[in-house]
Amino acid sequence: MRLFGLAGWSGAGKTTLVVRLLPALAARGLTVSTMKHAHHSFDIDQPGKDSFRHRAAGATEVMIASAQRWALMHEHHGSAEPTAAALAARMTPVDLLLVEGFKREPHPKLEVHRVANGKPLLHPGDPHIVAVASDQPLPGVTLPVLPLDDVEAIADFIAGHCGLATVAPARRVAGQA
Repeated sequence: MRLFGLAGWSGAGKTTLVVRLLPALAARGLTVSTMKHAHHSFDIDQPGKDSFRHRAAGATEVMIASAQRWALMHEHHGSAEPTAAALAARMTPVDLLLVEGFKREPHPKLEVHRVANGKPLLHPGDPHIVAVASDQPLPGVTLPVLPLDDVEAIADFIAGHCGLATVAPARRVAGQA
């Protein structure tokens, strides 16, 4: 399973790009999963639900399952936050795992950059950033710079960088439904 990250400042469009990349990569015949880092406390459970009560009572892991999906919640109970690689090892293998966030981790990454945010580029301080997707040209950047709105080019770059064999995606012809 190949890991490839999308890193950037808040508001750069990482989530929007991931959501647009998923069907583009699937159209190339790839199986793709995602992992998202949250910088804040979050809870996918609700007070009063049985699974919430299990965790509140001290369970290290709680799995909840239905005919449509299952979810596994793991409590750290004070231990260190796991790395992206450690979390990926717990996932079902697919061709590509897109990792949103985890920007300080040592997997290859695409920097997502919006000039209007006024934030500095990340790639000068991160040797694991292999390209930049930007909403504007970035003169002087020596890495490949891809147009942020060209999802097909970004999908091709990611698949190629990861060495993943793909099928040609069906391209729409102008005026064709």
